Amino acid sequence: MADDGQQTTEGAPAAVGCRRSAVVDRARPIRLLLTDSDGVLTDNGVYYSAAGEEMKRFSIRDGMGVERLRVFAGVEVGIITGERSSAVQRRAEKLGITELHLGIRDKPAVLDELLARLGLTADQVAYIGDDTNDVAVMQRVGLAACPADATPFARAVAHYVCPSPGGHGAFRDFAELIIAAKTKEE
Repeated sequence: MADDGQQTTEGAPAAVGCRRSAVVDRARPIRLLLTDSDGVLTDNGVYYSAAGEEMKRFSIRDGMGVERLRVFAGVEVGIITGERSSAVQRRAEKLGITELHLGIRDKPAVLDELLARLGLTADQVAYIGDDTNDVAVMQRVGLAACPADATPFARAVAHYVCPSPGGHGAFRDFAELIIAAKTKEE
């Protein structure tokens, strides 16, 4: 897709090939927002202490985005990640995210399972990812986004490129776009 130079909320690029109105139209039916963890909810870094414990950095603003999606837009959030991380599990518990899928190699299979179990269609699901292992899901959902620092692979299929990088508000950017689309008339 080619960037047509259109702008979305807050002056961010609409994404590759999508006008603002098209992104808003795709956001209106969303009922579930799925996200990758590393590179979206985190800054894509892994930190080890002297004792060897793995640590990850999460944005508090992204956490508020989860809450605001529920309260203002009626949208639930799920995490699908290839990692098996106790830090991600603790973060999901803190945010009340029950759709937590750790150690996933086949993300499209998890999407299929969720659609069937929750009675949703693909156009009711949004996904934000940052790398090649997210592309297949991004191509199937109604609205796909990526952080500003995502790989070219993810950027090429995203409907919306967030103005913020992963772990620094990208999830919140996407959440606010969905909230605005679902609560305001264009």
